[in-house]
Amino acid sequence: MNRFGLMGSGALAALLAMLWVPAVPAQQIDIGSGSVVQAIQKLRPGEYAWAPQLAPAGPVLLIVNTRTQRAVLYRNGIPIAASTVSTGRSGYATPPGVFTILQKQVEHYSSKYDNAPMPYMQRLTWWGVALHAGNLPGYPASHGCIRLPAGFARLLYGVTRLGMTVVVTDKATTPRAAPTPEIALAGTRNQPVAGEAFDWHPEKSPTGPVSIIVSAADRRAIVLRNGVEIGSATVNVGGPVAGTWAYTLRSADSGGQQWLRLSLSDAGPSNAIVPREEWSRFEAPAEFRRAVAAILQPGSTIVVTADSLQSGSMSPALTVIADEEPK
Repeated sequence: MNRFGLMGSGALAALLAMLWVPAVPAQQIDIGSGSVVQAIQKLRPGEYAWAPQLAPAGPVLLIVNTRTQRAVLYRNGIPIAASTVSTGRSGYATPPGVFTILQKQVEHYSSKYDNAPMPYMQRLTWWGVALHAGNLPGYPASHGCIRLPAGFARLLYGVTRLGMTVVVTDKATTPRAAPTPEIALAGTRNQPVAGEAFDWHPEKSPTGPVSIIVSAADRRAIVLRNGVEIGSATVNVGGPVAGTWAYTLRSADSGGQQWLRLSLSDAGPSNAIVPREEWSRFEAPAEFRRAVAAILQPGSTIVVTADSLQSGSMSPALTVIADEEPK
């Protein structure tokens, strides 16, 4: 203590490090012959399941559920890991949305909250949301970050890459497989799309994970690769659209495409709706569709939302990839 009764920086850092110790020891559970999905509800605070052998290779997608306080990792569309998490508490809620990993650091300290340690940090926004190892009391307790068990945070860090898609949802649903025809804005009615204009600049980001965001409010689709916008187009929308839902491409072969489907808001379409019917309502310029189809690969993600993606729109329900560092 100094003469004002305040801790020195060294003592404060030591105290913060002690406070970081998880409420219960982080522990990996053995799923045996079961599946990762079956293990999700059995996890206690601090526990996680890790079974990478279920899909040894391919792109990965992380889905974080703030309602169930769980995270599920998919590789090539197959669940290979699940973990308990602790997301933002009241007043600091972790926003639902689609993000990319913007920065990774094994050793990181918060510049916003008293230099608090954030081991295996993976940044999702430049304004306070990241994945990192931390305290897991069994309920939302963070300042907006997504806390993970230390062991899971380390393993996850080893399989992710910059630009990878992370979906944060507050809807307690489990993705289901959805065999579909060519899904990416296929358009079945062959009606002209207003203007037929689109932007396409794949050279801005030649490689990396692909995410497509479709806004019914804006009648616009944007394509991001490795977190960088490489294309956009006007989209015709037939009929009303409610809520937000997502697809991630599991496989594609001569028999068609296999996607996983997940509703991201309570207002979204029910799982009873046939995906073919969902996608028949969206049409984009033919050249844009062909360009998008050419870059799709297992792990690609499509998110459809009724909300506007425009800055300053009223009551946005979805945050879409905050990829610009503030000046």
